Amino acid sequence: MPTPIIGTLEQPLPPKTTTQEDLVTAGQRRVNLIWEYTQSAIALLVVGATMIKAFLTASGEQIPTIMAVAFGTVVGFYFSRTNHAAIGGVGPKPVMQTYEGR
Repeated sequence: MPTPIIGTLEQPLPPKTTTQEDLVTAGQRRVNLIWEYTQSAIALLVVGATMIKAFLTASGEQIPTIMAVAFGTVVGFYFSRTNHAAIGGVGPKPVMQTYEGR
């Protein structure tokens, strides 16, 4: 097949999934989206509450231990989730390659 010229319309590729697989994937994406919004709301609430408490107790009082632990856990999990070495989400996953060092 010759190289297409920019601006020309090509026929789309045929689907590689069934309608049912597409419905399952769409459902998984919807659940993932709901979960992401829930996680972000919880994270904002915990971080915001801890920051407000820290501001209000600037006179030398300590932040309650449960708030400090919750803050550290939320922030720690956020940074561990942004480690893009762990691929998640819906659909097929790539085959893991053996680790060869840096």
